[in-house]
Amino acid sequence: MSVFAIRSERVVTRGGVGPATIVVDGERIASVEDTTPTGIPVEDVGALVVSPGLVDCHVHVNEPGRTDWEGFTTATRAAAAGGVTTIVDMPLNCTPVTTDAGALRQKLEACRGQLAVDVGFWAGVVPGNADQLPELAAAGVLGAKAFLCDSGIDDFPMSTRDDLLAAMPRLRDAGLPLLAHAELASNASECAPGSRSHRAWLESRPPRWEVAAIELLVELCRTTGCAVHIVHLSAAAALPTLRAARAEGLPITVETCPHYLCLAAEQIPDGATSFKCAPPIRDEANREALWAALRAGDIDFVISDHSPCTPGLKHVDDGDFGRAWGGISSLSLGLANVWTEARRRGFALDDLARLMSTAPAHFAGLADRKGSIASGYDADLCIWDPDATFEVDVDHLHFRHKLSPYLGRSLTGAVRATWLRGVRVFDGQSFGAPTGRTQLHRHDPT
Repeated sequence: MSVFAIRSERVVTRGGVGPATIVVDGERIASVEDTTPTGIPVEDVGALVVSPGLVDCHVHVNEPGRTDWEGFTTATRAAAAGGVTTIVDMPLNCTPVTTDAGALRQKLEACRGQLAVDVGFWAGVVPGNADQLPELAAAGVLGAKAFLCDSGIDDFPMSTRDDLLAAMPRLRDAGLPLLAHAELASNASECAPGSRSHRAWLESRPPRWEVAAIELLVELCRTTGCAVHIVHLSAAAALPTLRAARAEGLPITVETCPHYLCLAAEQIPDGATSFKCAPPIRDEANREALWAALRAGDIDFVISDHSPCTPGLKHVDDGDFGRAWGGISSLSLGLANVWTEARRRGFALDDLARLMSTAPAHFAGLADRKGSIASGYDADLCIWDPDATFEVDVDHLHFRHKLSPYLGRSLTGAVRATWLRGVRVFDGQSFGAPTGRTQLHRHDPT
């Protein structure tokens, strides 16, 4: 194994940001030194920031089955271009959905030889598969996701209260969290097919849907003792419920996404279906409340929820919000999106590392090797310029379809290189050989 070092004036470690030399021995960080050792190759990146590789634990890769939407090659390359060194793949939008161990095996086979970064996997919770969860846990999934509303995919139906009560004790006993798409449908205005109005889409999924779902999940967490994770929180109105549950000591964690932090409903033109997602992007006041919750620690981390589809399903030609697929593509751009807005609000470089590397690695059960620059950790590094500004064009979009609400947007924070376990997998322009691995946990079924 080769030994080399990377030196920077701004290395982000648990102790803060400052000059340091990272000594890499093979795949792992051997040490972090104040001075530069002699006798080994040293790459000095000057004032570029060296952060721990980002961990994005909410990505829809869609392979096997829907590789016309995305796939492991394009998704993991897009991740590497954004400084992301580990993703965790969602269990739906692929065929078959990952609701039993056989489907997980198919996914593991499909990703072989394609990975530009490391990949873990979530299982799915659907009606009737609670007995499959111990085997999925034993096969190495990191947790399991359920929808409390229509998922948009026929083979991944929503879970009822009774379905969750059947599944959650199995996950608890395996030491795994339940991830939940937290919208509980009730009466609301309809966004009818043919509507080009983003406001109609927004009003069709009001904040009370999220609040009601989260209230139910808090109750089930309390009843079962199973850890619960709220994915892609959009509605700030749910924050008081979450604060109270966490103050009670319940094991509940929360994520949000760049699109809820960087965009606002007032800015979305009618017919601009690249902005459509569920839950929807809400107003500016809601956005600022989410930033305040990040600062206060009421939201744990930020992930992409990269959810691509084909241009036809996105209805880019006719701008039909009623029919368009709900999902935002942004996997290459998360660091720049969040940093652009975070620095304006007084967040620092180490805040960003905590929110996009350390905390998601901890949640996904990877904190013994991912998410920090420290001795013994995988040498996963993001080298980037926090002062470089660029305008997003199609050359910045490394995922399959060049559709994103961020096209034309001016962002600050350019990734110059991404290292995965001591290998440079992205040099700012091109990609290295696929050296990514799967990240599986081993759990004993009960």
